[in-house]
Amino acid sequence: MSTGVLIVDDSHFMRNLLRQILEEDYDIVGEASNGAEAVKLYKEQEPDIVMMDIVMPKCNGIKATAAIKKLDPDSRVIMCTSVGQREKMKLAVKAGADGYVTKPFEEPSVRKALRDVIPA
Repeated sequence: MSTGVLIVDDSHFMRNLLRQILEEDYDIVGEASNGAEAVKLYKEQEPDIVMMDIVMPKCNGIKATAAIKKLDPDSRVIMCTSVGQREKMKLAVKAGADGYVTKPFEEPSVRKALRDVIPA
C-alpha cells in the first residue's frame, strides 16, 4: 500500500518540485495552493501525510495545520519553511506540525522528513 501525500504550497514551482521528488515512492493524492484548499482536500482525500507551506494567502499553513489536527489528531503534517522562519516554525509546532523541511528543497532532506513521520 502506498503512502498518500497532499502537497500544499502557493508556489506552483514548489509544488512541482515536491511532486518530482516524491512521486516515485509516494502517491500524490492532491495539491492545494492555500490552507483553506488544504483543509478541504484533506477531508476529501484523507492523505497519510501533508507537506504544508507556512506562508500562503487566504489561510496560512499554521492555521491549516491546526484545522487538520482538529479534524484528525492522528494526521501527519510536515511544514515546509524558508530559512530564517524560526518563530513561524515554533508556531507551527504548537499547531501540531510533526516535522519540517527547509526550502530550497533537497531530495534527501524531504525523504528523511517523510520517513521520520511514517509509522514503521
